Amino acid sequence: MKLKKVVFSKLQATLFILSIFLAIVIAEYIFTYRDAGYGIVLCLAVTIVIYVIISAVDMQQNFINAAESLAIIPLYVLFTSSLPWFFIDQQFLLPAVYSIILALCFWHMHEKNLELHNVGLKGNNLLKYAMIGILIGLFTGPVEYWVLKPVPSFPTFELKYLLRDIVYMTFFVGLGEELLFRGLIQKDLIDTFGTRTGILGQAFLFAVMHMTWRSPLELAFTFFAGILFGILYHRTGSLTAPIAFHGINNTMLVSVLPYYFAGLLL
Repeated sequence: MKLKKVVFSKLQATLFILSIFLAIVIAEYIFTYRDAGYGIVLCLAVTIVIYVIISAVDMQQNFINAAESLAIIPLYVLFTSSLPWFFIDQQFLLPAVYSIILALCFWHMHEKNLELHNVGLKGNNLLKYAMIGILIGLFTGPVEYWVLKPVPSFPTFELKYLLRDIVYMTFFVGLGEELLFRGLIQKDLIDTFGTRTGILGQAFLFAVMHMTWRSPLELAFTFFAGILFGILYHRTGSLTAPIAFHGINNTMLVSVLPYYFAGLLL
């Protein structure tokens, strides 16, 4: 005998999405401030519950899409925090971790039959949008440096490390996080709840995932940065500007300003 699915009203489906937001916040808080192991287990539980519910319950497709894109967040915490990264040379750790995030995003796109242009990976106005992103990143990088004040990674400033970090921060960190938070999550939240809620919702989650810095100011910075990323993507329809913005901001943060203020870069 075939079991009849439970039907969620729009209100119930909305509460389901809100409960995913809450679960992600709790899991990230426990992972950061309490016990990383418990946080990983909770991320696994959240992912399983999301997929069980969308399999057992009938609701509007846009809510299902939003839930599935949100499920990538606990999945990426689960993968990136539990894999045995100790066997990888430290200089390759960042691209290795973000390759997992990119793989999860492209797997999701394959499952949802999304083309590159559906998530903002377009070639139109490439130089124009890249320059817009670079200019914004040059301004916001010093702001985030003031918030975090990271120390130099190496005893001297070297051009080869700067070029390496531009590639890492743009084509791994920038591409991975922009594809996830703006290309997938923001898109589905806007389709479900409207533009303002979609942009604010993804920015909130983007900030939550930076909780590991253990800095309230960094949470505030990444929330407002997430709004800027989201507006840029919404206005241009392309991830080029957000990716360039993200990459240059992070490069300034970790690869330029620490050396300048330490007197290692004149």
